[in-house]
Amino acid sequence: MSSFYPNINLPDRIQHTKLDTGIGSMPSARMERMETPATGDFKSVFSGLVENFNQELNAPDDLLKDVMSGNTNIDIHDVMIAMAKSEITVNVATQAVGKVIQAYDRVTQIQV
Repeated sequence: MSSFYPNINLPDRIQHTKLDTGIGSMPSARMERMETPATGDFKSVFSGLVENFNQELNAPDDLLKDVMSGNTNIDIHDVMIAMAKSEITVNVATQAVGKVIQAYDRVTQIQV
């Protein structure tokens, strides 16, 4: 009867991920995030987002300049992908600014 069951040691074959539950020898990534913050203050996070936004907006222009100057390493598809990414970035930033303005309006409407 034992010949029908495979002889496999399952606990040794389990691959641990960053989002592990923390049971066993691998610590959980979720607990580490709660104990030590991965980012600094709000000002540094916000300035990083603004810099990333600026890079995403300038990427299609830079790629297009490279294509027009004769760089053969860049394809027109890369330019189109960069344009789509920058469009999505602008849409997300516009929605985020709208939500911040709505939150500010709600806070100013609070009666003391």
